[in-house]
Amino acid sequence: MSASLPQKGLAGMPPQQQQSHMAAGGGPGQPGQPGGAPPPPQGALREISPVFLCRIGQETVQDIVTRTMEIFQITRATQLPNGVTQSQAVYQDRFGKLQEHLRQLALLFRKLRLLYERCVEMTSDLQEGPTELVPYVGEEMTNVRVEPCSPAVNQERQEVLEKVRQKNQEMKILMDQMRNLLWDVNAMLTLRK
Repeated sequence: MSASLPQKGLAGMPPQQQQSHMAAGGGPGQPGQPGGAPPPPQGALREISPVFLCRIGQETVQDIVTRTMEIFQITRATQLPNGVTQSQAVYQDRFGKLQEHLRQLALLFRKLRLLYERCVEMTSDLQEGPTELVPYVGEEMTNVRVEPCSPAVNQERQEVLEKVRQKNQEMKILMDQMRNLLWDVNAMLTLRK
């Protein structure tokens, strides 16, 4: 497909934001890409790789998180109507900001959906599906073919597993101690009243 996919996701954005997104490395072949990745060669502009689309998707998710945090900051700063009259201009300003952030969030989610669909379309010929790569909690693990390792690697793996077990046991003991301490503090506070 053509390289116009990322722009499709930007189609609903205002021109200023499209330019800022493209300047920040969101566009194909921009030298300002995060991570210091070189721009794709000219032949690659005709066919964008799934990795490049995933990088754009990662940036989009970061934008979504940033917008969501801004929304929460605006709502946290908003004073509840507890009898204090607030100027209509301040209310309208905050309401406008919230509406703009929500509109931008909707556009970012649409862009993310387009990127996801394009990645799925491009990687549909892979043998392993994502469910085989990352199992869900409670799902049966499929047998993965493991190539034989050297004894040194197996020994190192066993040592790492034992360290993890020890750390988990230490954390469990610490959590139990903290829980008991909290119970004691709560009991003392209850007796004080």
